[in-house]
Amino acid sequence: MDGWRRFIRDFSRNRMAAGGLVFLILIVLAAAFAGLIFPDGADEIDLDNALRSPSAVHPFGTDPFGRDLLARVIYGARISLGVGFLARTISLLLGLFFGTVAGYFGGRTDSIIMRLADITFAFPALLLLIAVMAVVSPGMISLFTVLGAIGWASMARLVRSRVISVKEYEYVEAARAAGAGHLKLAGKYILPQCVSPVIVVYTLGLGMIVMAEASLSFLGLGVQPPLPSWGRMISNGIVFMRSAPWLTLFPGLVLTATICSFNLVGDGIRDALDPGSKRIAARTGKEGMIRGRLQQGL
Repeated sequence: MDGWRRFIRDFSRNRMAAGGLVFLILIVLAAAFAGLIFPDGADEIDLDNALRSPSAVHPFGTDPFGRDLLARVIYGARISLGVGFLARTISLLLGLFFGTVAGYFGGRTDSIIMRLADITFAFPALLLLIAVMAVVSPGMISLFTVLGAIGWASMARLVRSRVISVKEYEYVEAARAAGAGHLKLAGKYILPQCVSPVIVVYTLGLGMIVMAEASLSFLGLGVQPPLPSWGRMISNGIVFMRSAPWLTLFPGLVLTATICSFNLVGDGIRDALDPGSKRIAARTGKEGMIRGRLQQGL
């Protein structure tokens, strides 16, 4: 309990991380209760109100079909956040499994799994996603499945390095000497020590997944109409950039704020779980500034 209290206290002291968490809570609540906020849905066409600028009735304006843009942005949050959490969870499960197997058994098993990870890292992530999505049929299920399957390598490397370190601890050796099996050693004694770094990487990766989903939807390879998507909204609004800039402005701002919030929350969790990392980063930054001034003086 004291550990949780200390974590909450340290996290709440980080105002940027706390602000990012508040924004994420608000956008998640809005997406969850979108049906109550906009009971008519996001696809109600009203051609008489097409391309209306932002107003009290339509705070984000309307699109070429007269649909309320705020409603579409909020309903689009369901898609972006849902895909993000599902894809990242798939990456987490795959990374935990392959990273644990590679780090625990080592040898040839470790080499094979890490070479597969190297192959994944060899391709630019976005280009690999475009290539795979161009082969499979675009859709929400294929989207989060592909995003999750491609993102396992970084998680596996993190878990592997942690497992290699933890499996040499004395209490693990004692459990092994007492006759504990592989599953018990990995599940009860080793994996719990990987929770902290995994939570940080999971949270930071959510922003990248949301950005990848928006990029694929922007290119027409993600979620297909009539489902609303932030990336698709931005793509459709480019044609009206001069006459109706709100079509790209508001979805882009919400997308940017969501990605930044995930990054801020991830940084806040990292600093709260490991307060020393913040001090090291601050000291490193200060030393770099002093070194730069000295070089300028020379």
